[in-house]
Amino acid sequence: MKIAILDDYQGVALNYADWSTVQTTCAVSVFRHNISDERELIRELQPFDIVVAMRERTPFPSSILTELPQLKLLVTTGSRNRSVDIRAAEARGVLVCGTDSPAGGTVELTWGLILALARSIHTHDVALRSGQWQLYLGSEMKGKTLGVLGLGRIGSTVAAIGKAFGMSVIAWSQNLDTDTAKKHGVDLVTKDVLFQSADVVTIHLLLSDRTRGLVGEPELMMMRSTAYLINTSRGPIVDENILLRALQQGWIAGAAVDVFDQEPLAVDHPFRKLDNILLSPHMGYVTKEAYEIFYPQVVEDIEAFLKGIPIRILSEAS
Repeated sequence: MKIAILDDYQGVALNYADWSTVQTTCAVSVFRHNISDERELIRELQPFDIVVAMRERTPFPSSILTELPQLKLLVTTGSRNRSVDIRAAEARGVLVCGTDSPAGGTVELTWGLILALARSIHTHDVALRSGQWQLYLGSEMKGKTLGVLGLGRIGSTVAAIGKAFGMSVIAWSQNLDTDTAKKHGVDLVTKDVLFQSADVVTIHLLLSDRTRGLVGEPELMMMRSTAYLINTSRGPIVDENILLRALQQGWIAGAAVDVFDQEPLAVDHPFRKLDNILLSPHMGYVTKEAYEIFYPQVVEDIEAFLKGIPIRILSEAS
């Protein structure tokens, strides 16, 4: 069988697991670059029986799955992948399996981005290298209000760290109830109140039909001119064009974005020209510790499939 490992940007997939048992019976090919063109992706993957996807870096809609007649197993890192059409895969007889997914890296990056914005760490670094010294005043987090969109596994941990900094923490999502908010020691508010009151708004929601475009013009115009928006969740939750206008026109003080509508981010994307946005290349989950979980479990999934006893099978409800 032939195995394709996709989007191994750092070229480390084969180093983070023992592939020897798989390689005795399978030919493994590694793709280090992202293939965004659908026709090119289909051409490249048609010979492969097994494909390994790194989270949502390469989507697998029905239009791609139906053009891969050899495909028998699709393994995605993580326990869910909304960019894979599992129903279409099932209809084609393609098994979709996943792995466990740690949350710590995204939580830590979220706070790294918040603090970098509040203290102008990234801009001071550039200025200092060019011979300048102390250009900006920073802001402390103590006494500020943190607004958390989504109080799940990641959002609740981000909220706990905000409380440790001495912040008031408020939260909202479509499904959040008072008991859950109280359990995490935060105040449940309406969406409007969150955007109007928060000094920092941080997004920790799943991408779905309900959350796509959730943060648009009304929400960004409600925010304080001194407030920051942080998105380490999924790009399409925020209307990119409206965020661009908000930053250009000073509706908000700044933003930190780890996720984008199209990834990798285009070299001519207007975000790259703004000095009030901090950009990172969707690296919230990209840590050594996460890869030490992802790739060994990918190998386990493939081994189990080859033995006829598949594990960690993902369904449409996953």
